[in-house]
Amino acid sequence: MWFWLRRSILVAVILLVVVQIIRPARTNPPVDPKREIGAHLAAEPAVASLFAQSCNDCHSNRTVWPWYSEVAPASWMVVSDVNRGRTALNFSEWAGYTAADQQKLLSEICKEMKEGEMPGIPYVFLHPRGAVGNADVVAVCRWTSQQTGMSVMGQ
Repeated sequence: MWFWLRRSILVAVILLVVVQIIRPARTNPPVDPKREIGAHLAAEPAVASLFAQSCNDCHSNRTVWPWYSEVAPASWMVVSDVNRGRTALNFSEWAGYTAADQQKLLSEICKEMKEGEMPGIPYVFLHPRGAVGNADVVAVCRWTSQQTGMSVMGQ
């Protein structure tokens, strides 16, 4: 029994070391402040702070890469989440979206926060400061509705 347990542990350690060779690229493309959302839409301080604290790691080119993003297999998941987040919405590339896409994205921000989809549960678990409360959701939805001209209740 001990023989198989020790052998299994040894195999697991070897595999953990070997998978460290496969390292996905952790990128932070250059940021042009003129292209960022803040250069195009004035946000009240509470909303800007919330975006910086709860959204930017996955939805901007200003990702703060945590220590575990250096260790496989967690690194694979973190890089994948950031890449998917930037593809869906990138605050650093706001100027690259059409006006129609910007309006849609603003509506989606409110919708996803109301539904509790953003920020995601794994993110909040690892970054408790990124948690979003009801007052935060109301503030963001009020701000997005001001930008889109829609009523907060209608979103």
